[in-house]
Amino acid sequence: MSASAPEPRILVVDDEKASRRFLKTTLVSEKFTVAEASSGREALDALSAFRPDLVVLDLGLPDMDGIEVTRQIRKKSQVPVVILSVREQESDKIGALDAGADDYLTKPFSAGELL
Repeated sequence: MSASAPEPRILVVDDEKASRRFLKTTLVSEKFTVAEASSGREALDALSAFRPDLVVLDLGLPDMDGIEVTRQIRKKSQVPVVILSVREQESDKIGALDAGADDYLTKPFSAGELL
């Protein structure tokens, strides 16, 4: 990355503070600019305000399911969405991808796998 290139912007959406902290620390160390959201509503608001290059999204959110958040994102943007979830069922993965997610990682995952 050249010195004048802006750092890629990533929106991390997870209701667990420890997960957000791990993701933010990992991504900032790789020279990404990170914003955080702890709910679906915060994520949708941040989509417009922060204008991320990538959304990293947990499916289990307190106010709406991550699949619905993905559908709402797709109505506004084609930003890539990577799902991180403890849900391992094939149907959950297919549902997320059908809703517009670009990739799906099952928790726990390694930093290298995410990057």
